[in-house]
Amino acid sequence: MGLSDLDSATRHRQIAATFTDRARGAERWDAPAPVSGWTARDVVRHLVEWFPPFLASGAQVVLPGGPSVDDDPVGAWLTQSDAVQALLDDPDTPQRVLVNRHLGEIPLDQAIDRFYTSDVFMHTWDLARATGQDDRLDAEFCATLLAEMEPIEDVIRSSGQYGPRVPTPDDADVQTRMIAFIGRDPLWKPA
Repeated sequence: MGLSDLDSATRHRQIAATFTDRARGAERWDAPAPVSGWTARDVVRHLVEWFPPFLASGAQVVLPGGPSVDDDPVGAWLTQSDAVQALLDDPDTPQRVLVNRHLGEIPLDQAIDRFYTSDVFMHTWDLARATGQDDRLDAEFCATLLAEMEPIEDVIRSSGQYGPRVPTPDDADVQTRMIAFIGRDPLWKPA
C-alpha cells in the first residue's frame, strides 16, 4: 500500500518517522540546506514554527511547546510530531474543521494532511541533503503531490512559499521533477 492510499494518521506516522530518522542522523545542524539562506536547523525551525499558529488560528488547537530548535532541534521536532500524531489519532479530529480565509472550511485531518504532512515529506529531502543522508523519497507519493500541484502552479508560486521551478531533463525521475517543481535544484549538494 502506497503513501497515497493511507489515511491521514497513518500517512503522517510514516512520513514523520522518516523525517525523525533524518533528524536523529543529523550531525551538523548549521550545515547549509538546499533552501537559500537556510541551515539544517532551519528546516526543522520552519516546520515547528509555521504550523502551530496555522492550527491555533484556524482550528483553535494549541500544540504543546517543546524545547527550542536552537537548543534541541530533534527534541523540538519530536514534541511537535508526537502532538500532531496524537491529534490525527483522535477519533474526533475528522469531525473538527479548520477555517482559513484563503481556504474556506476543511476537515481538520484533511487540512493537516494536505498542508503539513506534505510539507514534512518535501522538507525531508532538504534535511537529508543538508546532512548528507539518504534523500530518497517515496516515488509514488512524489508523483501524487506533483500531479496535485501542477494544475495550481500559479497559485502556489504567488504564495511566495515556493521558488521558481528548476528545469529538469525530459527523462528525469518523478522525485527529481517534484523537487525541481518546488524550487529546489535537484543536483544541490552542500559545499
